[in-house]
Parts: sequence; structure tokens; C-alpha cells
Amino acid sequence: MATGAQPRLPAMRIKSQWFKSDGPKSAEQQASAMAFIVWRTSLNMLKRMRGADFDVDAGTPYFLFMREVLVFLIAVVDRIAYVRMGGDERSAFTTALVRHCADTLADNENDLLGPRADGQSSQDSFIDLVNEVVDHYAEFGADALVVEPDASFTPSFGFMRYLGSRLAPTLPAKDQRWVLDQVMASEAPEAVEVVQSAMRNLLSTEPRKARRAGVSGE
Repeated sequence: MATGAQPRLPAMRIKSQWFKSDGPKSAEQQASAMAFIVWRTSLNMLKRMRGADFDVDAGTPYFLFMREVLVFLIAVVDRIAYVRMGGDERSAFTTALVRHCADTLADNENDLLGPRADGQSSQDSFIDLVNEVVDHYAEFGADALVVEPDASFTPSFGFMRYLGSRLAPTLPAKDQRWVLDQVMASEAPEAVEVVQSAMRNLLSTEPRKARRAGVSGE
């Protein structure tokens, strides 16, 4: 049983540099790569919460948790895109990012849960959630993320607390009193660190350094 914020687990490492720096990548290419990282980061947060003795049950609770984390990270990534991209590029990027995340989520939900009882597609349901909740994150204003030229930022208290408040109903009652501390002290900062690093690398226009040749002895 969770009894408050737990020690940080080992940081997640994700490769987020293009294999070949042979020119600018399209918004669609960038969004596809970022969607994979957002999905993996969300899964990692769920695993870390379970490792800290929070009960994220298999089935519907699992996907309710994943949906909320995905929306949170999409809001974070879109805030970076707002600073780093032009208006049209950002719109194309974020639209494609949401679509890729929705497709991955739906593939997993359909495989494990089957069709939704309300007849709505999983993709449409998730996109509706994004449209609703990203607006809530936007209400925190400019102080929510202090953005630097290299797209590094620090989430505000309110921004991270809102994620915790949305995750609480996805957990059993015994864990709900501890989720805010865990999310704000450990999980949200770790996840934000991963996606901000990935965005910085994916949007970098600097050539990737060549790997050093290995030296072997006889």
C-alpha cells in the first residue's frame, strides 16, 4: 500500500536523435517519433507507480490512467512546440501527435478490452478528452511552464497538481490520498524531463556527432 511519495526509481532512457541528420524533418515525421516517446513515457510512469505500491488495476483502470498521462504529456509537448515552431507547423505537429497517440491507445484498448460499450471509437473518445483537458492545462497560463530558448522548462505547482487530481479517480480509494505527493515529487518531473529532452533532440538542427571508432587489440 502506498504511504506517501516514494524514492525516485532509475531514470528512463529513450533514444531521441535522428539516425541521419540529412535535412529538416516534416511535422508528421516529428510527431510520429514524439508519439512513440510519449507512449513509452506514459507506460514508464504507470510502471513506476506500480513499483511504488500504487494499485493500477489491469483492464479499464489501466487505460484510464494511461489516457490522463498521455493528455498531460501532449499538453507539455504542445507548450514546447508553441515556442519552437511556427503556427502552421505547430498545428500540424500537434494534430498528428494526438492522432498517433490515439491510434496506439486504441490498438491496445481494442485488443484487451474489445469495442467500447457506447459504440464510440477509442480514437474519437481520446481526441475528445484531449480537446477538453488540454484547455484545462492552458488555464494555468504562462507561469505553468517557464520556457527557455532550448525548450527546457519547469512545470508549475498547479500544472502538476492538476495531473495528480485527474489520476486520483483512476486509483483505488486507499491510494488516492497519496497520489498527489507521488506525482508532484517524482513522476511528473521525471516524465517531463524525458519528453523535453526528446523534443530538444528531435527539433535540433545541429548535425549529430559521429560515433568514435572502436579500437581493438590483438
